Amino acid sequence: MGLVGKSLIVCLALVLGVAIPGWVGPVIAEEASVASRTLQPKLPTAKGDKCVADTDVMRRNHMNFLKHQRDDTVRDGVRTKQFSLKQCLTCHAVNGPDAKPVTADNPDHFCRVCHDYAAVRIDCFDCHASRPEAAAKSGRSLKRPLEMALTDYLKGVSQ
Repeated sequence: MGLVGKSLIVCLALVLGVAIPGWVGPVIAEEASVASRTLQPKLPTAKGDKCVADTDVMRRNHMNFLKHQRDDTVRDGVRTKQFSLKQCLTCHAVNGPDAKPVTADNPDHFCRVCHDYAAVRIDCFDCHASRPEAAAKSGRSLKRPLEMALTDYLKGVSQ
């Protein structure tokens, strides 16, 4: 390699040595600020004073709490309010333009906001009501037809 070739390599190394830190600095700064620029779901405000657990804990573990609550209730007959779906809906119901709580079919539903963002299907509301039971005050039943048929069957069996 001649003198020109060595000089070219040295010049290139000097240019890159000066230029790369200029490129790396903004890239690192940009990566650090990406988290602040990432779109996050805008959650509706809950109605209660405080949640049953810290926000970070609930965001990471709510599905586990609901599964355990389900298992305790269905298998063991133990009903508590702390992690019950009914209790969640009482505090986290979102009202629509008619001032009534929206169902899970509505994209503004509390659960749907995050689940849509994370592309996670909510299957709780395939069987459960997706809004608080306001009908309990009016005496009207919110039971689904299958649930009503099962209740009627069980009443008939017990007689």
